[in-house]
Amino acid sequence: MNATVKPGKLIKGQTGDWEVVIGLEVHAQVTSNSKLFSGASTEFGGEPNTQVSLVDAAMPGMLPVINEECVRQAVRTGLGLNAQINLRSVFDRKNYFYPDSPQGYQISQYKSPVVGEGEVVVELDGGNTATIGIERLHLEQDAGKLLHDQSPTMSYVDLNRCGVALMEIVSKPDIRDAEQAKAYVTKLRSILRYLGTCDGDMEKGSLRADVNVSVRKPGGPLGTRCEIKNMNSITFMGQAIEYEARRQIEIIEDGGTIDQETRLYDPDKGETRSMRSKEEAHDYRYFPDPDLLPLEFSQAYVDELRSQLPELPDQKKARFIEAFGLSPYDASVLVAERESADFYESVLAALADKARDGKLAANWVINELFGRLNKEGRDITASPVSAAQLGSIVDLIGDGTISGKIAKDLFEIVWQEGGDPRELVETRGMKQVTDLGAIEKVIDDIIAANPDKVAQAKAKPQLAGWFVGQVMKSSGGKANPQAVNDLLKAKLGI
Repeated sequence: MNATVKPGKLIKGQTGDWEVVIGLEVHAQVTSNSKLFSGASTEFGGEPNTQVSLVDAAMPGMLPVINEECVRQAVRTGLGLNAQINLRSVFDRKNYFYPDSPQGYQISQYKSPVVGEGEVVVELDGGNTATIGIERLHLEQDAGKLLHDQSPTMSYVDLNRCGVALMEIVSKPDIRDAEQAKAYVTKLRSILRYLGTCDGDMEKGSLRADVNVSVRKPGGPLGTRCEIKNMNSITFMGQAIEYEARRQIEIIEDGGTIDQETRLYDPDKGETRSMRSKEEAHDYRYFPDPDLLPLEFSQAYVDELRSQLPELPDQKKARFIEAFGLSPYDASVLVAERESADFYESVLAALADKARDGKLAANWVINELFGRLNKEGRDITASPVSAAQLGSIVDLIGDGTISGKIAKDLFEIVWQEGGDPRELVETRGMKQVTDLGAIEKVIDDIIAANPDKVAQAKAKPQLAGWFVGQVMKSSGGKANPQAVNDLLKAKLGI
């Protein structure tokens, strides 16, 4: 698949412009109840070393058994990334010693991964898009965790995470600046969460990325890359890329060369620092794991999984735009998180006339509800106003029972006190006045009291807005604004 590489923001150096080339390896923890090759629990937050089977602890004679749910989740993810699904794949041993890996090797996939090439379309500022190529997705075991802060003289090892299934999603070097990289991880996380294949919780480490960064003169040959390990924040990832690109440019412009190495990002200092040299490529001595047969499944198995996929963000966005006339920006805001899209869909379900009020509902969800939630630092799952209540408020505006101004007052009451919006409108006398006779009387009184303003409005029709404001004020915001405008124009002869 050919991705459309989007030119990124060039960085100005002493010797002219430089281009950044970025590739990402995203490690996504698979949503499953048990580990990739054992029955031990994957639940987060257990007491150290309480979720470790004999297989995870690498006891002699223990044999791995593949977890079909993890394979299913990897295939579903591949389908969500428009990727090639390989009906035959092989598990390999990647040999290296590390204290949190009792086996002395990691079971991974090397030359024959379960998922091949795919792509992700990301949205950038200004309504632009870029298509980022996916090189591969393979399944592998996670390692345990070293705890260095429990003792002044020793490091402790927690093997609860050891053997948990990871999907390593490797992008092509198609990303050209920090903004594109952040947009890519954001979109990838969104797709995974829609699919339910990874919870995307970066704070808990269920999604983390290794970022490969190199610089070159625009269109020139690729430079030497450095890898920034274990980024678990999209914001910090953007900062790390910016810093690392400038660091490399300064070294090259000073006549130095870039050493291929692994680096870490220090968010407190806002800089990357060397972790280990990669001048000598590791010889991991990959070979097919002798305890595991090649993984084979049929095209029918893949087709069945494809038929059960949920509607993904891009499809949902296109439907919202077509069905309800939403702007691409509004549709993007609504589909960015699955919970937001689900909430909007629930508001739609509560509407009497979706075609008429779908766009109005989107405005209320984005501007009033999201605005208020952000202001109060709340998540949409903790909204005091339910989707059904918001749907009722939008319905009341749509059918002319209340004005937009009254709706804001009603929203505030529901937010603070709860209740059925329709009942509140009845019991608190909040209905919009549509009786033309009553509105006409208010207009006549205001015109009679302000002859000078009448003369000004006849000379300059745009000054009629003052009268509209006075009528709305006099009616407590309950007069129908359209009726007020029409009557005023007739009365003032403009």
